[in-house]
Amino acid sequence: MIEDSELKDKFAEWMGIDRKKIDWNSTVDPEKCAGCALCVIGCGRNVFEYDFENEITVVENPYQCKVGCTTCGTYCPTGAISFPKEEYVRKLIEKHGLTEWAREKIFGK
Repeated sequence: MIEDSELKDKFAEWMGIDRKKIDWNSTVDPEKCAGCALCVIGCGRNVFEYDFENEITVVENPYQCKVGCTTCGTYCPTGAISFPKEEYVRKLIEKHGLTEWAREKIFGK
């Protein structure tokens, strides 16, 4: 199993951008959370932890959330997990020239 410190190092950047400068992460509405823990188990980036006292999921490592990923929100049975609008990611891609950056990585151009 990967240690938290390894994950923090591994996910410190997203496409060359300091992850802490990107305002993208999941939010859990405690009123809607049913405490099923699907998100805790399903997230390979260790974003969530389970709060046993309150029997809900909490966001523990927001900067480990993959920019643009909404998988946990998709399978949350109560709709308790939300994200910034997708347009935020599109603007980020445009602002930082990430389309060109990706082409250079893939095609060397």
